[in-house]
Amino acid sequence: MPEGDTVYRTAHNLNRVLAGHTIEGWSLRVPAYATSDLTGRTIDEVVSRGKHILLRASDMTLHSHLKMEGDWHIYARGARWKKPAHAARAVIETQDHTVVGFDLGIVELMFRADEHRAVGHLGPDLLGPDWSPREATERLDADSQRSVASALLDQRNLAGLGNEYVTEICFLRGIRPDTTIADADASALVSLAHRLITANRDRVARTTTGDTRPGRQSWVYGRAGKPCRRCGTLIERGTHEAGVGHERITFICPRCQPEVTATGGQLGECPSIQ
Repeated sequence: MPEGDTVYRTAHNLNRVLAGHTIEGWSLRVPAYATSDLTGRTIDEVVSRGKHILLRASDMTLHSHLKMEGDWHIYARGARWKKPAHAARAVIETQDHTVVGFDLGIVELMFRADEHRAVGHLGPDLLGPDWSPREATERLDADSQRSVASALLDQRNLAGLGNEYVTEICFLRGIRPDTTIADADASALVSLAHRLITANRDRVARTTTGDTRPGRQSWVYGRAGKPCRRCGTLIERGTHEAGVGHERITFICPRCQPEVTATGGQLGECPSIQ
């Protein structure tokens, strides 16, 4: 699933070509909104909220979520699409551009005053104007008995993190994903999450190592069986809880991310770029 930085860039790029322009073509290819028509309205802005995208036009909002496979494409008006038409869920045309939402997980049209129905449950947005490290820390501390991975992935605590970031944050903090928030430092987790995602906000290729070369961009994520960049121990692949009934794949270095001691302290916290 695309993470908050990817969604932020998507909304930014849509806003760049749509904001201030009149809608000349409108098609939502989902049954509930197939007859909707915002033709003639001016698009005010396109913004991200966590992993959600909100396209605002007058008193209406088009809410979309990429989920696992979704993507928004921007084309010059009349240009050939790079994906098949049957995958399109939303098509919006202005004088100069056509934007197409392919395979979107959520497409819904609502009054702008009702946006809270779609995004009101979210915690502070790591890349948004409402970002509050204090509130995010308080929300994590209130979730003290949950695992670090599960609590960080819960968009009600802080909005924007996905599995890749959570896996890398755990490595950089020298803790395992199943460590409880009570046995971690919630404030340090929040600070590191904000620095990492902000550093990647305007990058096409995400990196948590600071190295943008292919194959050098992550510490442990996707590197099962390869040597840890810090200590040389082989990276292990496993799963961690990601909410009730859900599991996510994770990657850890068993040496840099040791088990929590019986007294609850951490062993050998990784010193890298914290």
